[in-house]
Amino acid sequence: MSGLSDNRRVLVESVAEEFLHNSRRGRRLVAVEGASDAPAARFADDLAAILGERGQHAVRVSLGDVDEATLRRDTIEPFRSGTLPGADEDAVLVVDGRRLLNDAVRGVWHFTVWTLAGDDLPHSGVNVDVDVTDEDSPKRYFYDLCKLPPSFGERRPAAS
Repeated sequence: MSGLSDNRRVLVESVAEEFLHNSRRGRRLVAVEGASDAPAARFADDLAAILGERGQHAVRVSLGDVDEATLRRDTIEPFRSGTLPGADEDAVLVVDGRRLLNDAVRGVWHFTVWTLAGDDLPHSGVNVDVDVTDEDSPKRYFYDLCKLPPSFGERRPAAS
């Protein structure tokens, strides 16, 4: 994280502060997803590092493409029960992956972030949309979500 630009640091710090404002203590869960995987993973890495700088014990997990049952069984339940490595009683789990923000699992998270770039559209059901078109100078993205259909952003399982 030493190569973090000033503009990126300011934005990630503001997202961390917004999360911590409402979720100071306990086992907390944060999901970061995006239209593209790599920018979402980088944002999750930076968010976990900033949370660490704020005295929060951040547990970082990158899942890739995951279904609801696997997510709950292998990540969410072990974290909540304290059996996931690093999951002490005051930890923040910062997860990136695909389909983390689908309706079936949206309610498990205390805070959610969607990253978008270029012509990508925002996600209608997250706490924060972040435009990472310029990753050194990302911007908080505001959109009239009434223009999006209610299920926008729902990802389907990968074709087998």
